Amino acid sequence: MDELPLDQVRTLLAVVDEGTFDAAAAALHVTPSAVSQRVKALEQRTGRVLLMRTKPVRATESGQVVIRFARQLARLERDARAELGMAQDEGGPVRLPIAVNADSLATWFLPALTRVPQDPPVLFELHREDESHTTALLREGQVMAAVTSSPDPVAGCTVRRLGLARYLPVASPAFAARHLAGAGAGERAERLALERALRRAPVIVFDRRDVLQDVFVRSLTGDGDAGAGPLRHHVPTSEGFRDAVAAGLGWGLVPQPQAEPLLRSGELVLLVPGRPLDVPLYWQQWKLDSPALSLVADVVAAAAAEDLLPGTAPQAPSGP
Repeated sequence: MDELPLDQVRTLLAVVDEGTFDAAAAALHVTPSAVSQRVKALEQRTGRVLLMRTKPVRATESGQVVIRFARQLARLERDARAELGMAQDEGGPVRLPIAVNADSLATWFLPALTRVPQDPPVLFELHREDESHTTALLREGQVMAAVTSSPDPVAGCTVRRLGLARYLPVASPAFAARHLAGAGAGERAERLALERALRRAPVIVFDRRDVLQDVFVRSLTGDGDAGAGPLRHHVPTSEGFRDAVAAGLGWGLVPQPQAEPLLRSGELVLLVPGRPLDVPLYWQQWKLDSPALSLVADVVAAAAAEDLLPGTAPQAPSGP
C-alpha cells in the first residue's frame, strides 16, 4: 500500500474525535469540503471505507487501524517535542487516554495517578468501562492503555500483570435474614440452602453485562448453568453498588476495600466466609517508546503491587 499522507490521517482522527465533518473542519481551521476531500482521498488510497457516515461518525474496522496509527503518531510527536523542550509552546500538556473499570477507579487507581509527576503536566482522559471490555477501546484506538481482565495482548500492545482484585459476597443483615437463610453458615445443609436462596434472591448488578454475581453462584454450586436470581437491580456506579447492597436492595459482590469497613460496623454480613471471588487485572498499553506512557505504567504497576493481591486467579469473570 502507498504511504499514508499525514494530513489525511490527522483529518480522519479529527472527524472521529469531533463527531462530524463540520466540527472537524472548525477544529482544523479548514472548510468542511476540504475535510471531506481528505477523507475520501484516504479511503481511495487504502481501498477501504474508513468511516460510517452516521451522527456522530464512527470508524469502521479498517478505520480503527488508521485511527490507532494516528493517535500513536500524535503521541510520538508530542514526546519528541517534549524532549526538544517544545512541549509547552507547541505540544501542550501530555494527554493520556486510559480505560479503567469502575471498581478500580473507586478504590486504588485514582490514588495511583496522583503519584505521577506533573512536570511537565500529564492530563488523564479516563474512560470507564467493564474490565472485560476495556480492550475493545484499545483495538478501536480510543485509548492508549487499559486496566483489563484479559491476559491476551491486543495487536500492537504489551501486557503486564497487576494482581488480583478481591470481591466479597455480602448483604445487609436484614436482607440476609429475610432472603438468605443460612448466610454465614458453614454446615453443608445450611450451605446448600444458601446456594438455593442466592439463585432466587434479589441481586445487585452493575449493568446488563455484569456477570460477576452469576460467576460466584456457579463457583459455589459447581453448576455451569447456574446463576444469580432473575430479580436484578442495575446500579452502574461502584459507590452506588456498595450503597445499594448496604441499603438492603439485594446481595452482591463488593470490592474488599469497600466491604471491610461496613463488615466491621455491622452494616454488611459476609454470606460465605472463606469464599471470595478474585478477578485478575492486567495493564495493556500500546507498544510506544513514550516516556509519559512508560512512567504512568510503572506508577500504576507499583500501586497495584501495594493494593491488589499477588498471584493469578483460575478465572477472569466480567464485572464492573
